[in-house]
Amino acid sequence: MATAYQRKNPSPRYRELLSQYQQLHLYGDVRRNIPPEQHYAGRSLPRHAETIKQLIDHFQAKTILDYGSGKGSQYKMAVTMKDGQRYRSIPEYWDIDSLTCYDPAYEPFAESPVGQFDGVISTDVLEHVPEDDMEWVVDEMFSLATKFLFVNAASFQALAHLPNGENAHCTIKPVEWWRELFTRVAARHPQVRYFVSIDFGAEGAEHMSG
Repeated sequence: MATAYQRKNPSPRYRELLSQYQQLHLYGDVRRNIPPEQHYAGRSLPRHAETIKQLIDHFQAKTILDYGSGKGSQYKMAVTMKDGQRYRSIPEYWDIDSLTCYDPAYEPFAESPVGQFDGVISTDVLEHVPEDDMEWVVDEMFSLATKFLFVNAASFQALAHLPNGENAHCTIKPVEWWRELFTRVAARHPQVRYFVSIDFGAEGAEHMSG
């Protein structure tokens, strides 16, 4: 699956889709009457907050990068956990020193991350990445982490569509495809542990780690 594409030379398809997502951030989803401020606001992250907290505590992580964070609204609201404890924000719950948001389609967070982070997290992102660019994107995630990588990806059609009418999930693959990808890329980054959840919607999810 290796290609010549990379951060400095993504595929034409990647560039095309990036433009579509930039439009959604600016104008919202007209088809579903979702205003721009509510579109890709990070709603998928909170349900994984407890799992990520466990990883943060296990690896004693203090710096976190959210790769594909959307607008980052998920980090600006109070949260109540299953045990009833209430926190002013998810970063407070995680008890970390810094959180960095990166999203190439959202101008405030569009600049490529600099340096490395204890943990890199990515939820509801990879299914939006073209297959030809997947390996360099996953490799970049690994390269930005020093301790762990947590990824959640969907393997089903999205409710959302792009302005051009395409389904928002462009890469829908079986779990073995994802397993082979992460095994191959992780071999280049042996110092980083990875934890991946592939969501099949009503059929549940499968998990892998290495």
